Amino acid sequence: MHAHQKRIGFISPRLAGTDGVSLETEKWTGVLESLGYKSFFFTGESDRPANRTYLVPEAHFNHPQIQSLQTDLFDDYRRSSKTSGRVHFLRFHLKEHLRTFVEQFGIDLLIIENALAIPMNVPLGLAITEFLAETCLPAIGHHHDFAWERQRYAVNAAADYLRAAFPPVLPSLRHVVINSAAGAELARRTGASSVLIPNVMDFDTPPPEPDGYADDLRAELGIAEDEYFILQPTRIVPRKRIEHAIELVRRLDLKCTLVITHAAGDEGLSYQKYLQDYANLMGVRVLFASERFGYYRSTSADGKKIYSLADAYQQADLVTYPSTVEGFGNAFLETIYYKRPIVMGMYAIYRIDIQPKGFDVIGIGNVIEESTVQKARDILLHPDKAAQMCAHNYEIGRRYYSYRVLRNGLVALLHESQGLI
Repeated sequence: MHAHQKRIGFISPRLAGTDGVSLETEKWTGVLESLGYKSFFFTGESDRPANRTYLVPEAHFNHPQIQSLQTDLFDDYRRSSKTSGRVHFLRFHLKEHLRTFVEQFGIDLLIIENALAIPMNVPLGLAITEFLAETCLPAIGHHHDFAWERQRYAVNAAADYLRAAFPPVLPSLRHVVINSAAGAELARRTGASSVLIPNVMDFDTPPPEPDGYADDLRAELGIAEDEYFILQPTRIVPRKRIEHAIELVRRLDLKCTLVITHAAGDEGLSYQKYLQDYANLMGVRVLFASERFGYYRSTSADGKKIYSLADAYQQADLVTYPSTVEGFGNAFLETIYYKRPIVMGMYAIYRIDIQPKGFDVIGIGNVIEESTVQKARDILLHPDKAAQMCAHNYEIGRRYYSYRVLRNGLVALLHESQGLI
């Protein structure tokens, strides 16, 4: 056993902001450090401590060279020879940086956050795979969503790359999935076994009471005192079905503003334009307010307050989450943690893994039925009913999705991966 403090190296294209991968990495980091490990980060964008971060621009999926490759790899069934050459040039470039990262920080174990699951940066996945094959360094692939779960990867000229690295099957690599369906499909496609560790919140430590910082949040957003604050705490991508949230707000027949806290993601701006046009057509006030929210509180360049996601939840009257596809559902878990009522899509993973635990939510199917609208209106008009629903959900969350669940899973996984415990 090494005498020095054990060092974990996290690898991800981006470790910054409020996306699910970045948030879950933050939770894993906290739990690992409580177990005595020290964390370091290899990424293309970071809000982690600079002295523990190794930044490589080409690791980011938004890097111009990577985006150019993605365009050729995922538009039809043939790629150019030039694209193949650039993929392997960048693979080698990234692999050598990985080697330097591991040597510079004395990494004992790598945790790869989604970079071996969804091919948003093909050269990075290939580089990680080849590095692990060459070194046999113990590693954990934390897989949030796979290529086969996303329609935009169905047509591709990268089948050889996907089979090789998304995900790879290697002796030193252990796989972690966040839902049972992903584990079953991973086994069917690759023969690899996996461990299920769901997304979590620190339910054993209830959220702090509001401290006054966000008392002006509604006023800053122009939400009147007699108006309901409806929160959509997700990225603006089509699978979130935000148009359903807009329709719900219209049919509530109450004075409401819908606030979207995240920006459009890696899938372009056309969906946001559609939502704005749809909201105008429906006569619903929608605020695209990503510039006013972050994971942590801060101040913008022009001196305005940046509110945390916690502030957004604690100020909201109702949360909408009408997604049709989710790997787990961070926004659902956050809503339960901050004790807010939720109107949500009955996506497959929720039905299979989460709903049987006994949560009380207002569900949306393929269409918004009048009964759904009535339940949501009733919850808004009767805060006592909302409080009862939220207290019930919090206790179930504490039982099944607390940090204790993550800690126990990681202890067993680390023991299997490296014999560290």
